[in-house]
Amino acid sequence: MNAKTAFDLIFRNARTRTAANPVDIGVTGGRIAAIEPRLACEAAEIDVGGRLALPGFVDTHIHLDKACLLGRCGHDHGSVAEAIAAVAAMKRDFTVEDIYARGARVIERAIVHGTTRMRTHVEIDPRIGLRGFEAVKALKRAYTWALDLSICVFPQEGLTNDPGAEELLIAALRDGGDAIGGCPYMDTDPNAHLEKIFGLAQEFDVDIDLHLDFDLDPSWWHLEEVCRQTERRNYQGRVAIGHATKLSALPPDRLKAAAARLAGSGVAVTVLPATDLYLMGRDATHNAPRGLTVAHKLVESGVLCSVATNNVLNPFTPFGDASLLRMANFYANVAHAGVSEFDACLDLVTELPARLMNLRDYGIAPGNPADLIILDTDSGANAIAELPDMLMGFKNGRQVFERRKPTLFRPQA
Repeated sequence: MNAKTAFDLIFRNARTRTAANPVDIGVTGGRIAAIEPRLACEAAEIDVGGRLALPGFVDTHIHLDKACLLGRCGHDHGSVAEAIAAVAAMKRDFTVEDIYARGARVIERAIVHGTTRMRTHVEIDPRIGLRGFEAVKALKRAYTWALDLSICVFPQEGLTNDPGAEELLIAALRDGGDAIGGCPYMDTDPNAHLEKIFGLAQEFDVDIDLHLDFDLDPSWWHLEEVCRQTERRNYQGRVAIGHATKLSALPPDRLKAAAARLAGSGVAVTVLPATDLYLMGRDATHNAPRGLTVAHKLVESGVLCSVATNNVLNPFTPFGDASLLRMANFYANVAHAGVSEFDACLDLVTELPARLMNLRDYGIAPGNPADLIILDTDSGANAIAELPDMLMGFKNGRQVFERRKPTLFRPQA
């Protein structure tokens, strides 16, 4: 590197997942300008001390509009349908201000846990109208200093069976919706539901991210229709399915065939461990099924996959802190991932979801935004194993948070 090269900021002695030894990362104008050992330049410096630098976590599936609802209704729900009904009963009374406040609470937790990119699914229907959409648009504007927020609008309670929902979806897409979702298992005509969603996606040139299924009965599903529509419309690489819990119930031969179908049609899969484990198998008296699709094994078969948060503190999932590192660790435990697979589990909340969202500027590479987080560990595998502290984060080269390491107060000798 030319000694005269000017940087605004240099991260010294950073571990990355691709370099064998610590490197320096030079930042100019909010973007990464150079990555190499011992950059020669006078600039503001942060000595990372051999700790791990990541480009930030990517959450492909979260619901900011219905987060943090504990205390507003009972939460001893025994099924997906009961959770949907509980939220549906409340959302008529949601205000823009209420949704904004609850969403901001989750976003701020996500930021300090290292998330730099996020896709939130926002319900659009005649009961909530566009209030959730308006609140999340405001959140997107307010937190651009720390996080890139993409808005996926979708009809949670059906489409063909819900007059007025389609017109509201169109209005949201015209007003800045970044992607469109669907929920065919809630519609009286699932195939027509999917036909409309794909048609709107093409009309507005946006990606598709579906809630595909939410049960453990693999005798029927909508996966084949999604793959067919994807191929018919040349939408490969622009379609994702969330939950996909039926895949977890397939025997090995059928799972292999399903993986080949997904990979061949370019349909991605998002697994939502906290919600899927909480709601699936609740009727079992013993040996309860996990309901968790093993994403890192699907990746080995060529399927693009991610692990994401889904719900936080509501009837679908009365837990959560918006930490994707904790979610990846949780997933690795439940999926019986071996130590040699820990890096693959970290991929599910970093590089792979970035590809799923078609983010062209993600990663620690020259020219990309200097979106970096520093973890108190030295490797990707140890990040999954140890759940280390998240020490600091940067967006476009500007620091957005810091977490000080705990101090032990030992007794005097």
